[in-house]
Amino acid sequence: MANISVNLLRMLLKNPVMPAAGPPIRNGEAAHRAKEGGAGAIVTKTVSVEAAKVPKPNMAQVKGGFINTELWSELPLEKWIEKEYPKVVETGLPVIIGVGYTAEEIREVIPRIEKFADCFELSTHYLGSDPTPMINSIKAAKESTNLPVMVKLSPQIDIPTFSKEAEKAGADGIVLINSFGPTLDIDLETGRALLGSKNGYGWLSGQAIFPLALKSVFEAVKSVNIPVIGVGGISTAKEAIKMIMAGAQAVQVCTAAILNGPQIYGKISKGIEEFLDSHGYNSLDEIRGIAQQNIIDHPRYELVIPKVDDEKCTECGLCLKSCVYDAIHLVKSLHSVRIDEDKCEGCGLCVSRCNFNALTI
Repeated sequence: MANISVNLLRMLLKNPVMPAAGPPIRNGEAAHRAKEGGAGAIVTKTVSVEAAKVPKPNMAQVKGGFINTELWSELPLEKWIEKEYPKVVETGLPVIIGVGYTAEEIREVIPRIEKFADCFELSTHYLGSDPTPMINSIKAAKESTNLPVMVKLSPQIDIPTFSKEAEKAGADGIVLINSFGPTLDIDLETGRALLGSKNGYGWLSGQAIFPLALKSVFEAVKSVNIPVIGVGGISTAKEAIKMIMAGAQAVQVCTAAILNGPQIYGKISKGIEEFLDSHGYNSLDEIRGIAQQNIIDHPRYELVIPKVDDEKCTECGLCLKSCVYDAIHLVKSLHSVRIDEDKCEGCGLCVSRCNFNALTI
């Protein structure tokens, strides 16, 4: 069996899958459910000096994703210290504590909760173009603890610039991305916004943001020499593996855990292990960052016609329906498809739509 353990900032994780700071780890009891579900570490919901006042309703599933008005923890810091953090520590897993937001708040909070943590994750939600608040938060955290400090970044920033500035400021790792927004969805029957925030605006997460998250991780890994944790739209082993191929040291899961329960952590980690075994890999190190080695420096313009594997084709017809060039046709006698090379433009859509790997480029 392949080794899927991860050494992350002096923490040994039995697998690279952990919760993201959010509702799935809203308290100590939820942390135990995450452990039972197979998480490799615990990341707690972000705390600050004051408890958050969260609009209601604050979560909704939308087509292709999930929107929310979630903030930091609704529980008072005192309750975390007296009851929740001790319960989290009882899981026996590495504990990464989410902390926010300003430098002043971080200086006040970290000394009070340091004894429960193996690492801290700073939330720097929805920064603009100026990295100064992030830099100040990192410096405040590093002055307040000798434990590793990671910083979580949002997609609405210049990822390479902020990643480099975070590293320069002393961050030990980078986590990205946060949810994207603001966004809006409306109830078709009532005409009202799905969420209870001002204007009904919320933040998008789930599968819809995975390509954005993957690109952000890819950029951050290229930019810094500290560990990068991938989060955003991971719901299966496939997305987790892609994150690691982009260079992520480990991954975090939030929306999929909300929608499918804490067993998702173990399901993803098992899928990663099965992928490594089936492809002849012995450890995550053998796939980590391989996408960085295949960087395309210049656009490719040569036409490449997809190849068809007749044994894998199921005649489902997805490729035919979506070929806008009318270049694919079904050959019933072969129980497979053929591609007209005179019509094919090499767009690659058919390859991405095939669920059976019958088409390849």
